[in-house]
Amino acid sequence: MNILENISLKAYNTFGIDKKAKYFSVANNLEELIALLKWAKLNNEKVLILGGGSNILLTQDLDCLVIKIEIKGITLLEETTDEVLIEVGAGVIWHDLVLYTIDQNWGGIENLSLIPGTVGASPMQNIGAYGVEIKEVFENLKAIDRNDFSIRKFEGVDCNFGYRESVFKHELKNQFIIYSVTFRLKKSPDFKITYGAIQQTLQEKGVKELSLKAISDAVISIRQSKLPDPKEIGNSGSFFKNPTIPNSEFEKLKENYPDIPGYKNEEGTKIPAAWLIEQAGWKGKRFGDVGVHQNQPLVLVNYGNGSGEEIVALSKKIQKSVFEKFQIELSPEVNFL
Repeated sequence: MNILENISLKAYNTFGIDKKAKYFSVANNLEELIALLKWAKLNNEKVLILGGGSNILLTQDLDCLVIKIEIKGITLLEETTDEVLIEVGAGVIWHDLVLYTIDQNWGGIENLSLIPGTVGASPMQNIGAYGVEIKEVFENLKAIDRNDFSIRKFEGVDCNFGYRESVFKHELKNQFIIYSVTFRLKKSPDFKITYGAIQQTLQEKGVKELSLKAISDAVISIRQSKLPDPKEIGNSGSFFKNPTIPNSEFEKLKENYPDIPGYKNEEGTKIPAAWLIEQAGWKGKRFGDVGVHQNQPLVLVNYGNGSGEEIVALSKKIQKSVFEKFQIELSPEVNFL
């Protein structure tokens, strides 16, 4: 157990914000994680769990022990003629898992290619893209209770999945630490290409025969054309959730904005937040070292030396502007710390 003091977190968050942690350590396995949690309890220190650092915005130095989860491994638990069950360490990079499953010809998460972050964060956020969400392939997860260090298994029904939501963001927030996730994937893939620009991109690439790799490559191409690489420009991907409004409100908006896009779901009509932000005039706007990305208005960026406080302030201005124009409230996907 190697605990470092007064460590910069700039390299550990995709916004590239230079804030410090009072204590910092890496957990490579379950035993190390438990040992670190016990040390924190013994020394009366708070704990922050860090995965890929792609869903956090640092606004201050952290007076706590930051534990970076590096628990790796992909284990085949079960295999039938139709499906596989795999258990994946929380520290595995999400996109690495996607590429691995494609190599194995296991379908289910190819539409989630190039989403930043780690496997452990995926059920917390119920990550999703291009018509697919984690809850569709989720089997269970294993987590440690922060209080008594006991192990608990959560089935899908226990997680209360919603749009970018789970029980771990609400009722059980900061109570459990996920250390492995088990997924059920298909050996005979069910291709989903109708959402977004996947079909168009496949045609542009001249794809004649569908495959997991072809769909993944199309998704990667779409994302790279819109989203900046965090290694080049600090960002956390999509900063806001796509809001869902009642169908009646959507129809009223359509009278004034005939081109407004909308996708029906169980709660109403989901509207792309990027469209709302662009219509409110924010696309490509820069304010010193922070701004709104020129290709994707859903992405707020740090051009180098921007602060978390500046990005928070910008996000609030965007929320206010969108609400004044459309009476729609935008909610951040990113956690402010």
